[in-house]
Order: sequence, then C-alpha cells, then structure tokens
Amino acid sequence: MLLEMAAGGFGDRVAVGSLDDGLTVKQIFDHSGKAAKRFRDANVENVAMIDITSPALPICLFGASWAGLPFVPLNYRLANQELDVLLERISPSIALMQPETQERISDGSNIKTVNRDDLLASTDSEEMPTDWSMDGEDTAILLFTSGTTGEPKAAVLRQRHLVSYILGSVEFMSASEEEAALISVPPYHIAGIAATLSNLYAGRRVVQLPEFDAKKWIELVRSESITSAMVVPTMLSRIVDHLLSEGTDSEGLPTLRAISYGGGKMPQPTIEAALELLPDTNFVNAYGLTETSSTVALLGPDEHREAFASSDEEVRKRISSVGKPLPSIEVSIRDENGSELPQGEPGEIWVRGEQVSGEYKGVELTLTEDGWFPTNDGGWLDGEGYLFVTGRIDDVIVKGGQNISPGEIEEILLRHPSVSDAAAIGVPDQQWGEKIVAAVVIHTDLEVDQEELKTSVKNVLRSNRTPDEVVFLDELPYNETGKLLRRVLKEDLIKMGDGSTV
Repeated sequence: MLLEMAAGGFGDRVAVGSLDDGLTVKQIFDHSGKAAKRFRDANVENVAMIDITSPALPICLFGASWAGLPFVPLNYRLANQELDVLLERISPSIALMQPETQERISDGSNIKTVNRDDLLASTDSEEMPTDWSMDGEDTAILLFTSGTTGEPKAAVLRQRHLVSYILGSVEFMSASEEEAALISVPPYHIAGIAATLSNLYAGRRVVQLPEFDAKKWIELVRSESITSAMVVPTMLSRIVDHLLSEGTDSEGLPTLRAISYGGGKMPQPTIEAALELLPDTNFVNAYGLTETSSTVALLGPDEHREAFASSDEEVRKRISSVGKPLPSIEVSIRDENGSELPQGEPGEIWVRGEQVSGEYKGVELTLTEDGWFPTNDGGWLDGEGYLFVTGRIDDVIVKGGQNISPGEIEEILLRHPSVSDAAAIGVPDQQWGEKIVAAVVIHTDLEVDQEELKTSVKNVLRSNRTPDEVVFLDELPYNETGKLLRRVLKEDLIKMGDGSTV
C-alpha cells in the first residue's frame, strides 16, 4: 500500500541509485509485482535475502508483502553452519543469493534461490494485479536477533507495526526531488528496513553503500550530493577522524543537511566533535529496537545545539540522551518487579505503542497484558522527560553486591583526551564477585597510564566504580552494525587475566 501510494504520487522520481541510472519508484513498483509472482509460484513460506544491500532490497521487501509472505533478511557474514541453522528454521523459502554464494546452502535443504541480476532484469511491461492482503496482522518481516547470549530469536514485525511507524513518523512526499539519503547499514538491521520504507514514502532518493568505509562514505556524500544519512556511532567516529585528517584543505560536506545516528551508545566527545566540525548539519539521535519497528525516541537538531552550547550541566548532559519519546510512544522506567520508578531513578526501559511488536516466532509473547514491552535496556528519565540509556541490563557489573552500569564509567573514560574508545567489563573475581576491567584504545601518538585513567573516573564517580584494572588494546570488537561485542571482549579479558594468549 505504501509503495502504491508512492508510485502514484511521484512514480518518476529515482528511488534507488544515482540520478542517471537508478530505479524510479514506478520501476520498483513494477519489479516488486513481478517478484511477488515469482515468490508465489515458488510455493514457499518465506522470502529470504542473504546478500549485501542493493536495489534488490526494496524489491524483495515489497515483493514479499505483495505475495503475502514474510521477508527474512539474514546476516550474510554468518558461518555456513550458523546460516544452515537459520535456513532450516525458515524452510521452505526462496532466497536472494549470488551464484557464488549459493554453494553455501547444504545439500538437501528446502531452499530455492534467485540471484540479484535475475530479480532486477528488465521484463515485459505486463501490469501485475494489486491483490495483496490488507490484514494488518500478517507477518511482514522476521528479523533474527544477534544471539550474543543464546540462540538467535526471530522478531516478528507485522504489517500494522511497520505501517504505524511510517505513518506516525514520516510525512508523505515530504522530501524535495533533490534530496538523497545515504544508507550504509546492512539489510538485516532494522535501521536498514526502516530507512528503505521511510525514504521511499517521503520521496527521497536512496544511495546505498553495501560495505562501510569512511573514505568511500565521504566520497559518496560529495559525488551524489547526499542531503541526509544514517550511521552508527563507530561509523561517525571514523568519519570525523577522516574529515579531520583532511586538514584545512577539506571541502567538508556542504550538501549534508542531516545525520541520524543510533544502534549503540554515542560517546559524548564524538558527537561534540561532529557538531563542531559540521555546524550546518542537523544531528538526530534515534533510539529504537528491532522489536519496536525502529525508532521510539528522538533527540532532535535544536536539542543537540542547545545542549552543546549550554553552560548548565543538566542541560549539557542531554547531548548524551536519546531525547524524548515519539508522540505515539509511552516510556516507563521499571524495577526488577515491574513496578514504576520515580523520575531520575535508573531501571529497565519499558515501552508501549502501536508500532511495538515484542513478539518472537515460536516464543511466548513478551508484551504484558496492558501492552508494555520490557526492552532489557537500562535507563532513566530526567525532569524534562529526556531518556538516558545506560546499556543492556545483562551488561551490568555486579561488584560486592552492587549493580554498576558500564556506561557511566565509559563516559568518563571517553572524556580523556588520550582515549579514543573504551569499554568497562565485569570479570569474575573471588573477593568481590566481579571486578571492573576497563579496556581502552588510545589515540595514535598519545600516551596515558592506567593510574591517570583510574583517577579520572574516581574524581567523578564513587570509588567503587573506579576500574580495578585498565587494559590497553589496539581496538575493541564490534559487529558490522556497530554493536560492541561485550561477550567476546569479556572472554578475551578473562584469557588475558589467566595468562592465556589472546
């Protein structure tokens, strides 16, 4: 329905790619109809995508819904064995794969394949019947979680969740023809899905960068006259570093009007450096989860600038918040018993709204009877309703029976001019249960010792939150969507502590 509206309203606009050879909205519509017929004729239950971001993404996304089948984008970086497990769970399916990767499918699996070129091939102009289901309860997308703490779960996003998100946050045809968005997150990330839907509905051309590289990202912004982009914190950090390396000869990013970021905690020094480097760019912090159909809270451009310029510490620290909930979303901070906590008290973030799914395939519904979804994210609300996210509840360090948020320690460490990245991890300790180990990455050509870093934390936080040890690393482990792999880091730190080789 959203695609049909766009095709009828501005079908001749380029939807994906460069202005000279991209696909128009009407072409996406036509290709999606033909893809829907192919998917139906395959007699399968799901449409999978095991491929990098390309113009095939919107065709698969809309074609699957047109055919009445769930769209299931999978992480193409998974090992063959991990991929087989997920494919078995969604069989029988038809999967978008490149010929060179089709050999990854094990013999005997009930997976039919189609490659990108076939899906994008020009065909006859036969119009397909717009006979899709209008049932909001139909499953639109299955998105597998990363499975960092167990077997991946398939989050269920129904048609009504996604449509509610788009209608509640995007104005139809609100973008002008010259606007272009750069998308560099993979198709199996909710941000990639949300960006595809929202930009098409707004009428904004999408330029895709399948594999993020700061230099290529900057080159695309300049060559394609990009006006908006979405990044994760690690991407923004590398973009800032690259722009700074260009020195006074840098031409900057004159066309870039807006950058939205999310997917992880943004270090305050990084966003402050970006605001100073790109004063004419509007920054938006978007907080959301797969289970909430993307964004549920926003820190807008004016709020960024106000916080950055303020001498009031309470106002200034809001630059580290994720802003206020969307008008259609309610947020509540709860304790471990599900009881609501007063303003300023940290606890678990619960959310409620029409776009919130909170559902996993084959798993009991996680929504409460009155529609609240416990996110497993820790956080708190200030007196003006700004939401601060401290990290996953599972990441909390328990030292001497006290719960300690890694985020508050990391925030202090990242303020040190020598520190480029930092993570606070709880590792087993005989005396305290867990001790705090800070893993720190230092800027090239700068130096600092661990006592200085410990003191910097102790001067701001209570002594029980001071790192017991500081370990210096060349880099921290992140996945491709910018999420810190705390479990991997913890295992490495434990090995270092017992003398094993890392």
